[in-house]
Amino acid sequence: MTDQELEELRQKKWRLDGQPVRTLDDARSFVESVGFCMMYPLKQPVLAPTFVGAWIGSNQRLPTLQHAFSDPRAQGSTDLMVRLLRERDAYEANLFDENNNFLVAASIFPYFYALIGERNPKQAPKSGPRSEYSELACDAFEIIRRQGPVSKQRMQEVLGRGISLAALDRALGELWSKLRITRVDYDAMEGSSWDVLYRWSPDAVRDGMNLSVGEALTALISKYLNCVIAADHQEVEAFFGNFVPRSRVREAINALLAARELDFIRVGNRTLIQIMPPKPAPVARTPEFRQEPRLPRTAIPPRRKPMRPKG
Repeated sequence: MTDQELEELRQKKWRLDGQPVRTLDDARSFVESVGFCMMYPLKQPVLAPTFVGAWIGSNQRLPTLQHAFSDPRAQGSTDLMVRLLRERDAYEANLFDENNNFLVAASIFPYFYALIGERNPKQAPKSGPRSEYSELACDAFEIIRRQGPVSKQRMQEVLGRGISLAALDRALGELWSKLRITRVDYDAMEGSSWDVLYRWSPDAVRDGMNLSVGEALTALISKYLNCVIAADHQEVEAFFGNFVPRSRVREAINALLAARELDFIRVGNRTLIQIMPPKPAPVARTPEFRQEPRLPRTAIPPRRKPMRPKG
């Protein structure tokens, strides 16, 4: 395979070949096919598709998160993304440093929850010197749990006008990064609405709690390679290294190679890894009936009569 052939395969799978996503069914099919995608391109690119690119049908001059509000092309993709969230066909996760929306297909979301979600999601977070949550994040979680789905403006009213929206955004980001909460709707007047994830999607949370970290990571690496067609070790580690240690990613890749779930492929002057191609089914052959040749009568030796003893 050449580099150009690999790029063409990715463009077709990522809907960058002039066949844009326009309907809800198209969006659902696209997200399920790739498994996960960024909403907008990152400043430091990672090897992954973007939802706005699939909406536009090209990867030329894609708007970033900082310029999405001034780009009319981004509005249509945002509206379609919100519809996916409402229907629970996709979920959002806050896993990258730039707070770029990360969309995950409903079928594989439990695997992400197994990696980064809380094993006891109904237990309220507690603040403290060793806690990952600030006091404001804990207060916001209680409001969402009691009143959710609730908008950010409503939370600000309950917490007090002294709390700035920027501080509330940071607190929500703390909860969101651990999949404590999820955005479930967006209104032009009220803004985003949030709910606790275990109430919004209890089946996905329960399935994720029953998965081990190793099982979830190997499944997601396989899905990632299916999405990008083929990649090298560094590209896989760069993607998953945003939310799990890179050493664990290397261990999972080695385990998949040892189990012959992955295979090497030569692309240009690079050696990449891909999903093991399916083996061709063996061709069933109809057994031939062979009749043993019959000897002619003249060839059959005559029977000898047994000799009787004399006397």
